Amino acid sequence: MTQTRTAAEAASPLPRRRVRGRIPIGLLLPAGLGLAFLVLPLAGLLIRAPWATLPQRLTEPGILTALRLSLVTATLATVVCVLLGVPLAWLLARVEFRGRRVVRALVTVPLVLPPVVGGVALLLVFGRRGLIGSWLDSTFGITLPFTTTGVVIAEAFVAMPFLVIAVEGALRGADSRYEEAAATLGANRWAAFRHVTLPLVAPGIAAGAVLCWARALGEFGATITFAGNFPGRTQTMPLAVYLALETDLESAIVLSLILLTVSVAILASLRDKWIGSP
Repeated sequence: MTQTRTAAEAASPLPRRRVRGRIPIGLLLPAGLGLAFLVLPLAGLLIRAPWATLPQRLTEPGILTALRLSLVTATLATVVCVLLGVPLAWLLARVEFRGRRVVRALVTVPLVLPPVVGGVALLLVFGRRGLIGSWLDSTFGITLPFTTTGVVIAEAFVAMPFLVIAVEGALRGADSRYEEAAATLGANRWAAFRHVTLPLVAPGIAAGAVLCWARALGEFGATITFAGNFPGRTQTMPLAVYLALETDLESAIVLSLILLTVSVAILASLRDKWIGSP
């Protein structure tokens, strides 16, 4: 009887337990230093913030203009990323084709590419003498660099990989049998995509869109290279922080606090999906 119980207990999955006991100093010390390295700059931002004059500074015309432009361009860039990125993620997750790994690698290049390099690449393609920009200028009189549209393009370029990766992961985790069942009932691929696939991966699309919007909101390098830094037209909040840092430190801190608040809110909303339970 004892042997049977022992075998049954050995076969059953063990419950997850947290490791208890004395924490090794060799791990605790570098872990504490790493935490301090990440937290102290944020604490310094909060400590040095001009809390007494914060309401007045938040209503300054320059800050409101940069904030409004950032919200509008980041939202438009996210819409572009959703319209183009969701089909691209579906293609990578559902269709087998030669060179799919290469396509996936190209999609993720903006994640590791220096943003300034991305801005230069955009200029070479969409600039007045670029591969596509010269045709747009000569045929339609459309100029993209150093315009608000250029800001949207730069933000979409650096933010789309976040959406594609999130949606592709959601598609791979979704049960494809529902789509197969829809096909057996006579639905074509487009109908199955609209009525079955999209509802299944809607949480993944929402999470990817939020991450995409946050990345677009904080974009700096590609924006200043491709769209410039013109107040009211291309000067987003990160660019305004850079400019204010040279003339008005307190305004730079206020703008940084806004971006920090947005980042913390996004991480809090996506905690269960991207960080995991405690």
